[in-house]
Amino acid sequence: MERIACRGIVVDIEGTTSAARHVYEVLFPYARAHMRDWLAAHGSEPETAGAVAEVASSIGADPGDLDAVTAQLIRWIDDDVKAAPLKTIQGLIWEEGYARGELTSHMFDDVPPALRAWKEAGFVLAVYSSGSVAAQQALVANAPQGDLRPLFTGYFDITTAGAKRDSSSYRRIAVSLGMDAAHLLFLSDIQAELDAAREAGWQTVGLLREGETQATATAEPTVASFDDIEVVPA
Repeated sequence: MERIACRGIVVDIEGTTSAARHVYEVLFPYARAHMRDWLAAHGSEPETAGAVAEVASSIGADPGDLDAVTAQLIRWIDDDVKAAPLKTIQGLIWEEGYARGELTSHMFDDVPPALRAWKEAGFVLAVYSSGSVAAQQALVANAPQGDLRPLFTGYFDITTAGAKRDSSSYRRIAVSLGMDAAHLLFLSDIQAELDAAREAGWQTVGLLREGETQATATAEPTVASFDDIEVVPA
């Protein structure tokens, strides 16, 4: 059991609160299958139009060439590229998929009880994922264990905080949450992310869940579930 004194807890999603296979076997294929139709239907909306313009600029294409833009987005999906415009569009597609009842979310069973207990105890909770804020909120809103959105004070992604392996991103989050870095705890399954958070002055715990083969957390402390973490007020 790892005992940590802190005031705020920031959680990663993939491999930490939710299974990576859900992302790769459910969410990515859904976005891939709906990409072209989504762009055609929502291309005039500001958020989508902005993302499309970024994609088009990156490949030297006209933003109106939806075939070229779609092809690039699908290449990024297939290569698991953490590109901001892709994350934006994926989040919007998933948000609609959940609303239509075509998608289901995933959350490890140990996560909701721990989050609720931490929230009740007065800890500030937030999410930091490479997936867009819209995608994060859609996932936690549709958790099998119920809508978890009321538990979280903040949501951060690569467009609002920066890259997850960059220590400056964690400094930005600390400022946004109004907390000293030393009072923040970051939970992730990826060692490079934990290293970046620790470099920024945060406390960290790595997750090594059974079956999560992409997890790279190696430095102590590491745990197998949220049940193995005890947090106390700093």
